[in-house]
Amino acid sequence: MRYNKDKVIGFFWQHFLLLLSMFFMTLGVALCVRSNLGSGVISSLPMSFSIAGEAGIVPGLTIGCYTYIMNFILVGAQIAVLRRRFEPIQLFQLLVGFVFGFFLDLNMLLTSYLSTYQSLTAQIIAQLAGATVLGCAVAIEIRCGSITMPGEGIQVAIARVTGKPFPIVKMMVDTTLVILAVISGYCFFGVWPWTVVGPGTLFAMFYVGYVVKLVNPHLGRFDRVLDYRPGFRRYIYGLARYIYPKKEW
Repeated sequence: MRYNKDKVIGFFWQHFLLLLSMFFMTLGVALCVRSNLGSGVISSLPMSFSIAGEAGIVPGLTIGCYTYIMNFILVGAQIAVLRRRFEPIQLFQLLVGFVFGFFLDLNMLLTSYLSTYQSLTAQIIAQLAGATVLGCAVAIEIRCGSITMPGEGIQVAIARVTGKPFPIVKMMVDTTLVILAVISGYCFFGVWPWTVVGPGTLFAMFYVGYVVKLVNPHLGRFDRVLDYRPGFRRYIYGLARYIYPKKEW
């Protein structure tokens, strides 16, 4: 009975921390967007479509809605890449993607007052703060070892099929999303979308990873809170097993 109680408590904390990390991830993304120096990688393409929607070029959906549509496509891409190796439980990524989109719209609303700040100093502070919050939240999300976010799920799927190291695949996918955002900007407006893909975007691509690497050694206490047990919470593949040494499994 004690063992089952511990599992339930650990399971609760795992997914509570997942929700908490997603909220702060989207807060970081929103701050990056508000900086007007370029959004984060994962939000660059949805932001481009959202701006085009405001101009009446495409349906006028929020950045959160376009993020969910992108996540839906990414899950479909995982099915195409993995085929029979795709695990049905990974369909829960659609739910995670929906929550992420909802949190993103919520944090865009909560940070709406920042759009009035246009000085370069304020923009740099917003970008730095957003990327730092995003990096810390990603580190916690990875530590949870729960259902993978769709954007990360496609990276894991490609890494599994090709055998390439996860960091290399991540860079390839991130670069592809940024290129698609730039192309969409040219298609919609005929110019480079600097507020979507700007110096802040390139900064975030490298700085977020640095923050994750810096914060990760200090998150060991979460292992005790989550009480990891092989075969229980590792019921799906996730980022944790690609980042932490195999001896930890």
